[in-house]
Amino acid sequence: MASIFSRIVAGEIPSWKVAEDDRFYAFLDINPLAEGHTLVIPKQEVDYIFDLDEETYAGLWQFAARVARAIGSVIPCKRVGVAVLGMEVPHAHIHLVPLQTEGDMDFRKEKKQLSPQRFAEIAASIGEAFQKQCAL
Repeated sequence: MASIFSRIVAGEIPSWKVAEDDRFYAFLDINPLAEGHTLVIPKQEVDYIFDLDEETYAGLWQFAARVARAIGSVIPCKRVGVAVLGMEVPHAHIHLVPLQTEGDMDFRKEKKQLSPQRFAEIAASIGEAFQKQCAL
């Protein structure tokens, strides 16, 4: 059975997409720690990030870096933090979280509640920033 992330990539489940290419997909976390909290995944379904082949692993991090730069350019933050937990969904993924302090990366914290309109605004702004980067 396909993971929820594979179903998102296939368009079976909606998402707030911020970036995509032929191998990777980035979308807003629906239970964000902060506005702009984004998940970056390979389209290839592999449970554990360290089981990815070397080319996909390196490409995932390169794609995530471009997404992180886009997030940082539109979401006021001191840094964009990175976490790889991989326990909740059996599909390799990277969390990119806009941070003001290190404590903002605590996954035990209460999640932000955002309206669909706000999710759409954030996804559009990050997506536009990502596309501008790709055009350079």
